[in-house]
Amino acid sequence: MKRLFRYFDGYRKQLILGPVFKLTEAILELFVPLIMASIIDKGIANGDVRFIIGHGVLLLLLGAVGLGCALTCQYFAAVCAHGFGRSLRRDLYRHVFSLSQEQCGKIGTNSLITRLTNDVTQVQTGVNMFIRLAVRAPFLTIGSIVMAFTINAKIALVFLVSTPLIMLVLYLVTKKSLPQYARIQRGQDTIARLSGENLEGARVIRAFSKQEDEIRDFRRAGDDLAALTVRVGRLSALLNPVTSVIVNLAIAAIVWAGAGTAQTGGIEQGEIIALVNYMTQTLLALIVLANIIVVFTKALAGAKRISTVLETESSMPQPEQDGTEPKGADCIRFFHVSFRYPDAGEDALEDLDFSVKRGQTLGIIGGTGCGKTTTARLLCRAYDASQGTVLINGVSVRERSAAALHKKIGIVPQTPRLFTGTVRSNLTLGADVPDAQLWQALEIAQAADFVREKPGALDEPVREGGKNLSGGQKQRLAIARALAKRPEILILDDASSALDYATDAALRRALREKTQGMTVVMISQRASALKHADRILVLDDGRQCGFGTHEQLLAECSVYREICRSQGIAAKEAAE
Repeated sequence: MKRLFRYFDGYRKQLILGPVFKLTEAILELFVPLIMASIIDKGIANGDVRFIIGHGVLLLLLGAVGLGCALTCQYFAAVCAHGFGRSLRRDLYRHVFSLSQEQCGKIGTNSLITRLTNDVTQVQTGVNMFIRLAVRAPFLTIGSIVMAFTINAKIALVFLVSTPLIMLVLYLVTKKSLPQYARIQRGQDTIARLSGENLEGARVIRAFSKQEDEIRDFRRAGDDLAALTVRVGRLSALLNPVTSVIVNLAIAAIVWAGAGTAQTGGIEQGEIIALVNYMTQTLLALIVLANIIVVFTKALAGAKRISTVLETESSMPQPEQDGTEPKGADCIRFFHVSFRYPDAGEDALEDLDFSVKRGQTLGIIGGTGCGKTTTARLLCRAYDASQGTVLINGVSVRERSAAALHKKIGIVPQTPRLFTGTVRSNLTLGADVPDAQLWQALEIAQAADFVREKPGALDEPVREGGKNLSGGQKQRLAIARALAKRPEILILDDASSALDYATDAALRRALREKTQGMTVVMISQRASALKHADRILVLDDGRQCGFGTHEQLLAECSVYREICRSQGIAAKEAAE
């Protein structure tokens, strides 16, 4: 929690001066009932028009100065709160991207979104309310009681009875309602999760005709959140009627006691009005204080959730300085690498040991769930190996900063992800490069023809997730995006699964002929797509059961031979 205070850097002046101006306004407000009492007891009682006008002008002056102080405080509060929120949200966003996939998975994507949006907003609102009202409300409460005692100590005893009663009501109501706000925030997480999953998986839901089931689940979550919110609202709604009853009884007691005292000349009529005004000020200040407590509780709950993320140290720390690459080292080297996913019962990869030279093509093949994608993730350091070392150009991926590592690697995942914008903005995601280089990447990726056919060409709009493109077009644009940055290592994780055989063959031919010096890692289920690779890694249930050329593996690796036979490749080659 304490680390959040550093986000006030640059706004400490507003944080201090804002409450000072609000306190000035509250002080001026305490003098208003006394001036009114003087107008009634001296001006009106004596028919002194000059006295009434003079003190009326004084009231207007106090009001103008108070308004100026209030507006200044509002300005300082807005600047400080929004600056604080901007800095906090920016730092939280940056920190989230420093966490490993394992850590982000434990927290949950939708929970992270809620913390970045709703929770930061709650904390920002808490800061705003603190500057505006945290000083004013307690000061007015105490100040009104003190001023009442300066008028008539005996009648002011009513304040000492009514004020604790009002505070007791506030305490009981807030005690019951405050724990519910944490549940409301968790309910908002659930709504965000269901919304994200349903919108992203809309096609799957429709394909299985599960619309009604998902609507029912969403309605149930929404109804639970609504019921909880209404329940808390009902508790909060008790504040006004209960406190109003107490205050009205207190005012009645003040008027009754004041009337008796006035008959003996112990108090003036204007002073009774002043006591009533001070009681009203006390009520309003306490109600504001109760609202502040509610806002602060929400802000505190959000701050704790944000702090939990910020205090989570990345399980994959970045080195202070990148390691030095030795000359002549292999481009990719897996040295007895094993890996186990968090909470998994067994290793996903076991004792991988192979190397690939610069400019070679590595094919990775194997059955479903054998660890092909996991191997690529270790190379990109999405995860750290449980045992062994992954090296690029002779330097462990642990000894490279994320920026330096990702600069060397271009990756096309199994499911391509495009972003709202244009073709150009998606292609330049990895690097800001000239159009000529973009067209060259599109040519290699077999995407240049369909991009030229678009009315906007490189400026053609791309909708969210590439919804206005076919699966093959999205894959080819994703490949072009990876090629545009001209990486040392290109990873294609089943990146041509949506392409027809002719386009796939043209893509592989272009990669061989136009990417000299680039090391290519191709993951595929098709043995025909990998047969011309310089080296092929065969995986079986996470274990390395073969590594070599196509011809060597056909002769020596039974798993690879069976894959080729099942796809008709071995029989075809034997016939030839």
